[in-house]
Amino acid sequence: MRRALLLLSLIAAPLAAQAHPGLDPANVDTTCAPCKDFNQFANGGWAAHTTRPADQSRWGAFGELSDRNQTILKGVVEQLALTAPAHPKTSEEKLGAFYASCMDTAQSDRAGITPIQPALKKIDGIKTNADAFTVIAGMNKEGGAAGFFGLNGGADVKNAQMTIAQAQQGGLGLPDQAFYFRTDSAARAIRAAYQSHISRMFQLLGDSPASADTQAAHIFALETALAGVSMNRIARRDPNANYHKMPIAAADSITPHLEWRNFMKESGLPAVDSLNIGQPSFFKGMDSIVAATPVADIKSYLRWHVIRGSAPQLTTAFRNEAFRYSTALSGVSVQQPRWKTCLQAANFGLPDAVTQAFIAKAFSPAARARARAMVDNLIAALTDRLHTLEWMSDSTRQAALVKLKAYGRKIGYADKFRDYATVEVDKGPYALNAQRVAAYARSWRIAQISKPVDHTFFSMTGPTVNANYSPTDNAITFPAGILQPPFFDPNADDAVNYGGMGAVIGHEMTHGFDDQGRQFDAVGNLHDWWTPADAAAFKSRADKVANQFDSYTVVDSVTHVEGRLVLGESIADLGGLKIAYTAWQRSLAGKPHPAPIDGYTAEQRFFLAYAQIWREVATDQFLRNQVATDVHAPARWRVMGPLSNMPEFAAAFHCAPGDPMVRPDSLRAAIW
Repeated sequence: MRRALLLLSLIAAPLAAQAHPGLDPANVDTTCAPCKDFNQFANGGWAAHTTRPADQSRWGAFGELSDRNQTILKGVVEQLALTAPAHPKTSEEKLGAFYASCMDTAQSDRAGITPIQPALKKIDGIKTNADAFTVIAGMNKEGGAAGFFGLNGGADVKNAQMTIAQAQQGGLGLPDQAFYFRTDSAARAIRAAYQSHISRMFQLLGDSPASADTQAAHIFALETALAGVSMNRIARRDPNANYHKMPIAAADSITPHLEWRNFMKESGLPAVDSLNIGQPSFFKGMDSIVAATPVADIKSYLRWHVIRGSAPQLTTAFRNEAFRYSTALSGVSVQQPRWKTCLQAANFGLPDAVTQAFIAKAFSPAARARARAMVDNLIAALTDRLHTLEWMSDSTRQAALVKLKAYGRKIGYADKFRDYATVEVDKGPYALNAQRVAAYARSWRIAQISKPVDHTFFSMTGPTVNANYSPTDNAITFPAGILQPPFFDPNADDAVNYGGMGAVIGHEMTHGFDDQGRQFDAVGNLHDWWTPADAAAFKSRADKVANQFDSYTVVDSVTHVEGRLVLGESIADLGGLKIAYTAWQRSLAGKPHPAPIDGYTAEQRFFLAYAQIWREVATDQFLRNQVATDVHAPARWRVMGPLSNMPEFAAAFHCAPGDPMVRPDSLRAAIW
């Protein structure tokens, strides 16, 4: 239920040589008219002199900052690794030891598959299909990759102050259930690569090629059956479709072969009287599939999920095979440096320790205060807009204002950190450390079940270049990692800061009022606070956004963006940009109008700043995968889509009706 701006692991061209902070005129392609293709105009110069690194599937402005953050963190963590004692006690010492063990690939090679032998032995002992659920429960408790479905704790969307047990569909190895059924050549190639990958992994375990091939075929058939009963991504965007809280007895009736009370107990969950079965049709189908599948195939499937989840922590051969398969999805040809892999693992495994290490070097209290002031100004701008929104009735408007006023504002980092006192970390085999921190994370999450939701919890680590809105928290989150240049630069002019970081802030704020977020009220409950007429008016406007993005393609003329899949993010892009522009205009009150810089007016610099944070080059494989699985539109259309709906943009660049960057009034989307 958490909505994020973008997942980031990219690097972009440095901005150090800029004539003025925040914008680099060299990024612009002056041979392209801005009213024809603004993405090309704003970013074409950068694309022409940028080469995508071989270890990245896409390359853009977000990643430049991500890489800078990783470099800062690397210096800190490498020193911690050098000084970590044999038996670490503090969070800092454990972070250093964890990183050191990850970097010691020779030790991982010596350990071989020993770290996963206990899990494989348990699977080997399965005699009946019922036994399989017992083993899965044990794997859940230990934080391992069990397969079939997920079981965790999360906010009750109709009582958002409490954490409940939740079961969600899962168990697939391909990126999306549609990949099992699509008939295009790209999907067929991915399916073939996936089955070959499964076989190769089993051979690394010591199975014969013939046995490995047979197991791969059976596993793929089982996953295809699971995909056939899975809810698709667009349907899962409806919060109501994923909420089916019920007594344990009712859950048992959906899965006759799975007794939930015992399963949850063996998974380490506290005793509860009810749980949310996220997708009942999936669980009913999954139960029947498991019951009808030969035990040998169930065992192969579970072995596969152990190998798949553990491969990055095992020997060089396992890691190389995992990378070989990933190239089919990403198009990259070189693995990223090991130090980045280890920092990312620490970021997930010991998140609070990583945050503390980063903010001590890269995020001051003064920077946090500046960010808070900008967030406050954007909220004030949206408040003004809600007061004057022409299509919304007074009763809905009042509820919207109450919700906006109640927004939680999480800036930079959490005010309290876990100390990891109970986590065992040493400089031994990396896979064992990874298993222990996964078990700790699992136990921490499930311990929240039946307790009040901790609304101070930070869902992202300090160095993360990202942001999000949580509808059940009714809160916006901006980690320290994104609150710095080039998104927010105290040396840049306000037009650039509002076009960059302001649009990011506005984006997350608007998520509270997108097609999903608008269904949650001020305290985070899934509750319809709209009049029927206002809901219809919103839907009519949202439909224009969906239809607009349906028309966009990537790679070729037949690979389309799915407007309904990216609807929430596209509404947030448009609304966030509009609110950021309004907030910037408010900030100019009583001041002289800013003078042009580098030949661009302040208004033009605002829109250039927005476009340049989305500059990106990507592999064809990445783009095809993105439009099938990602709720975010490709970067090019995140520029072109919202700007073509904004009269303010057309005025800034003197675009005329009929220009490609000006949508006709009958098609123009305007919501917030």
